[in-house]
This record gives sequence, C-alpha cells and structure tokens, in this order.
Amino acid sequence: MSTSTDLNRSVLADSPNTWRERSDRPPAIPDTLRPPVGASLTERQRALWQRHGIRRERAQAHMAQAFDPERGLPVARSRTVLAFLGGLLRRRGLLVVLVVLANALTAVAGLAVPMLLGRLVDEAAADGIDLAEATTGLVLLVTVVLVTQAVMMFLARWSGALLGQGVLAEAREYVIRAVLRLPLGRVENASTGDLVTRVTRDVGAMSRSVRFAIPEFIIGTITVLLTLVAMAVNSWFLTLPVLVLLSLAVIQVRRYLREAPAGYLTEGATYSQINTTLTETVEGVRTVEALGLQPVRRAAAGDDIEVSAQAERYGLTLRNLLFGVMDTAFSLPRVVTLVLGAWGYGQGWLTLGQITAAMLYVEQFYAPFDRLVGTIDELQVGVASTTRLLGIAEVPAGRTPGTALPSGRDLRGQDLRYAYREDHDVLHGIDLELQPGERLAIVGPSGSGKSTLGRLLGGIHAPRTGSVQVGGVELTELPLQALRAEVALVTQEHHVFRGSVRDNVVLARDGAPDEEVVRALRTVDAWDWVSALPEGLDTELGSGNLVLTPAQAQQVALARLILADPHTLVLDEATSLIDPRTARHLEGSMSALLTGRTVVAIAHRLHTAHDADRIAVVIDGRIAELGSHDELLAADGEYASLWRAWTS
Repeated sequence: MSTSTDLNRSVLADSPNTWRERSDRPPAIPDTLRPPVGASLTERQRALWQRHGIRRERAQAHMAQAFDPERGLPVARSRTVLAFLGGLLRRRGLLVVLVVLANALTAVAGLAVPMLLGRLVDEAAADGIDLAEATTGLVLLVTVVLVTQAVMMFLARWSGALLGQGVLAEAREYVIRAVLRLPLGRVENASTGDLVTRVTRDVGAMSRSVRFAIPEFIIGTITVLLTLVAMAVNSWFLTLPVLVLLSLAVIQVRRYLREAPAGYLTEGATYSQINTTLTETVEGVRTVEALGLQPVRRAAAGDDIEVSAQAERYGLTLRNLLFGVMDTAFSLPRVVTLVLGAWGYGQGWLTLGQITAAMLYVEQFYAPFDRLVGTIDELQVGVASTTRLLGIAEVPAGRTPGTALPSGRDLRGQDLRYAYREDHDVLHGIDLELQPGERLAIVGPSGSGKSTLGRLLGGIHAPRTGSVQVGGVELTELPLQALRAEVALVTQEHHVFRGSVRDNVVLARDGAPDEEVVRALRTVDAWDWVSALPEGLDTELGSGNLVLTPAQAQQVALARLILADPHTLVLDEATSLIDPRTARHLEGSMSALLTGRTVVAIAHRLHTAHDADRIAVVIDGRIAELGSHDELLAADGEYASLWRAWTS
C-alpha cells in the first residue's frame, strides 16, 4: 500500500510537467510546409508545388489508416457509401423516375428555344418570306415552350426536394440507430470531439448534399447531356469545340475525384481534433487554472488550427486547379465555335441560323455544366462526411445476443480481468458470487477498479477473460432489453434529456402511468420539488428549458431506476452529487423498495458499506478483503483503516 502511495505522490508531483514539456515533441507543422522567406518568384512557385505534394502525402497517409484505426472510430469506404445511397434511391424508385423525367422535359423545353430562334434567323435571311407572319407564329410557339418549361421546372424542383428530404430523413435515422448501438467501451475510447463532429458537422454536410447536391447533380447531368445532343442535332461540326475542350476538362475532373476524398477526410479529422482539444480544455478548466496550463492549452489549440489550415489548403489547391481548367473549358468554346461557324458559313456548310443556335447552346451549356462541377465538389464533401458517419455503423457490436434466458437471479463473476489498453489490466482475476437479495458494498480508493467492476457486473463491458453470468447466462449474450430487465446500472454520471419531467422518467419503461411516475419520484424524495414546478410533470427540461441542479438530475436518474424495476441493481456512487444528509435519507427511503433485490453499491461514503450484507474492498484491481462490516473491523485490515479515517 505504501509503495502505491509513494508512486501516486511522485506521479502527482510531476503531472504538471507532462503537460508543459513540449520541447521533445515534433512540431505540429514541419518546416517544409512553411513558405520560404526571401525567395525568388520561381523558387516560391517550386516550393508551392512541393508543399502541395507533402500535403497530398499527409492526406493519403491519413486516409490509409482511417479505415481501420488503432483507436477511435473508423470511416467507411467509398463503395459502402455508394451502396448505401443506392439503396436509399432504390427504395424511392418511382420518385427517382419522376425527378429524371421532369428534369428531362424541362431541359428539352429549354433546348427548343435556341433552335426556334435559329430557324427565325434563317427565315429572316431568306427571300420571299412574310417575316411578320413567321415571327408571330414563332413567338407563340416560344411562349408555349417557356410556359411548359416553367411547369416542368416546378415539378422537377418539387419532386427533387421531396426525394432529398425523404433520403435525408432515412439517412439520419440510420445514423442515429448506428450511434445508439455503439459499444460503450468503443465510445469511451474514441475522442469526444470526433463523435461530436461526426454527428454535427458531418450530418450537416450530408444533409446539404442529400437535399441539394443530389437533385442538382441529376438536373445538371440531364441538362448537359441533352444540350450536347441538341448541339449535335443542330450541327455536329459546331459541337466539336465543346467536345474537345470538355474531354480535356474531364481529365482534370477525374484527377480531382481521385485526390479529393483523402483531402476532405483529412479536413474532417482535423475538425474533430479541434473539438477534442476544446472540449478537454473546457471540461478540465479547473485543472488548467490550478496548474497554470493556460499557455499550454492555447498552444495545443493553435497547433490543431494550424494542422487544419494545412488540410484546408490542400483542398483549396485542388479546387483552384479544377476551376481554373473549367474556366478555360468554358471560355474557349465561345471563340472557337464562332470562328468555325464563320468559316463554315463562308464554305456554305452552315447557315446563320445554325451558327446562332450553336452560340446560344454554348452559352446555355455553361450554366448547367458549371453547376454540375460545383455539385460534384459539394458531393465530394458530402461523401467524405457520409463515410465518417457510416464508419460508425461499421464498428462491431459490443454484444452478440443469444436465445438463452436466465434460469435464476444469482449473479456470478469468475476470473474477471479487464483492460482499457492492451496489456494493462485494471482488474486482476476477480471472483465474486452474489445471492439473490444480497447487498454488496464495494469500497476502495479512487482508481482501484471499483467502477470498472461495477460496469462488468452491470453488463456494460465484457471482461477480457472470465465471465459474468446471471441465472447461468452470460450478460453479454442477453438481448439489451432482456439484460435491463435483469440488471440495471446507475452511475455517478447522469443526463437530463430535452423533454418533460415525465418523459425523462419513463425512459426506463415507456408508457408507465403517472401514478407510477409519481411513486418513483416520491421514493427518491423528488416529488416535493417536482410538484412545485409551474407545470409539474409536464415541465420541460433540458437545453433551453429548466436546468436542474446536479442533485435533482441524479434524483431523476434514480427514479428511472426504480421504474425499470430490475431484480439486480448496480449503484456506482449513485448519490455522489447529493449532500451527505440528503444522500443518507435518500438511501434510507429506497431501502423498502430494494428489499428482496440484489444490490451492488459502489461508494466512497462508508455508511453505505455499514448497511450492506457484505463488503468487498478493492485495492489495485483485486479484492483485498471480503466480509461483513463487523468481520472486517475485527480483521483490522484495509477496511478498518478506512472506517477509522471516515469516523474520526
């Protein structure tokens, strides 16, 4: 014990230095990514391309390990995303057909106008034509075409919005289900910033892509293809400039599509790291102030932002190269088409009407193709975000439910070992057997493994070795709903969800009547303050509504436990945030309800241990002592020392 205490003291004495010593760490950004100072224009250009190459290598290296990371959450591969989106669209096949047809008719109507104007030019140039009569007829025809185009465009936009919103709703539900099924151990190993970024920024990016980019991509593709067809029908000769320059643009688009995914995935990862550092600083603000770590935390945030800026610059360079080629592909066809038209007209191959229609088509081709390229960029962002979201669904399930059901209520743990990191066990071969109705208190110093043992007994984690069984069935092989009917865990961590008081309590048993909700609140001494609220059980809680004190929030969590009514309860310092007098009274008022149930209570307050049938003293991941209060006092060991310190 003294050796452990000396070690803890030495670690605590040196802990500020583990934050402050940064000189031995490599810089966040290597010097090769910094622009040269005092270099010539040629040298700066060469250095620019060298930095772009280094950023490409960093992005590709990140993507290579992102699919199967050692820690944290993975990302899905592109084929998984395409299969996922394909499934969403297949389930809305009729709507997809409607979107395609409506946009095709809109494009056809719009493409008819340049051809009609070209015919008008030819008729005006011809001799013996009544120009007024021809013009009147064409104006009426153009009017009909434009009205038809407006109607079809409305139908296309409406059906596209309906498709996008439907796909988005199903995709969000899928992501929420994936998040909720994540094993808690994997969630705890992943950084908070990563998970928060995925369910906020990445969901937003996916939302924009689904609602706008997918419909726009369909519209742009159809319009571009039909415009090329109309140009070829008008004059294949005048279509050649567009086709040639379009082919050159496609080469750059393919290069962009090949390199952009790694860039956008890296950007998303840097945003996660920024959020992680910010969250850690905010949550540990008291520690930061106590140890004077403000400069260190500011430097860490600055490093994260600088890394993110490099990732952003890589994506920005890719977009600049893409849009530079696109601008060239858009501008040159106008000049080349006009020159070829003039030459063809001089040779008698083309009419003025064909040249007019071709120039109008070239102008009309610009807008949808520009939108299509911009949409492809937006889709790349959406696909990168979706790969991060679907990566959540690729995390293996934490449990494999079987069909066997418990034959009794006895809870037994054998040879329990658990490690948060490989080769670093925090529990070392614990054996523990509880009889139905027994109350066991687990005590010990902080960091001894009490909460980890409670999580294993509550079925939250599977042991690395050994087994935890209830009624002869492994806890991790029980379906989650069946498990919670057998064993429930209430920790010192709690959460108040956005909703009414009633909604927060009946989470434990949906549909429970108000009488049972009130009884549960009375049992935990919460009904007095709940009944005094302006709307009682209907009072809204959570973000933007009434904020509960930590003690009130913990009482709500305990009321959920009472309503769930399992036969085995694991209380992990469940009253830690309530003052000692209230906690003592609360535990006394719960005593009648807990009678006949197996109770495992993990607490620092030893009066809980005094009331227990047996007490397990956990030291360094092992049960050092096990017995009743009187037996352990008589043994004059670890528990006796703790009791004397508590009562002195």
